Amino acid sequence: MIRGFLVLALLSMGANGILNFAAPAHSPSQASCAQDRDAWVMQTLAKMESIQPGMTRAQLLTVFTTEGGLSDGLHRTYVSRECGYFKVDVEFEPVGRPARDKDSRVTVVEDNRDVVVRISRPFLQASVAD
Repeated sequence: MIRGFLVLALLSMGANGILNFAAPAHSPSQASCAQDRDAWVMQTLAKMESIQPGMTRAQLLTVFTTEGGLSDGLHRTYVSRECGYFKVDVEFEPVGRPARDKDSRVTVVEDNRDVVVRISRPFLQASVAD
């Protein structure tokens, strides 16, 4: 009987050793790196979410920069200054000029005084270049 327990104990220790060997160990530096990355994402997200309707294009441009692709003076996709994969779509109300020209085309002129009317939730997307 003792022999059976001894065999069972040895098999148990061997299986446990195999499982520990196969499972990747997370070093303290990996955990620290993940925490730093999470903190950076949260900080960047907070900056992006600080831009609200009613703010100006100039205020938006402190957190974002323009993205390539199709746009006009009142609708544009912007990318975070922190990471070009974090984006928002923004709609503006023009200030000091009409929204459309005499032919009813949306203005292509952008002014830093334009007011944010709508801003999407931040999203992830690969870069777009013209």
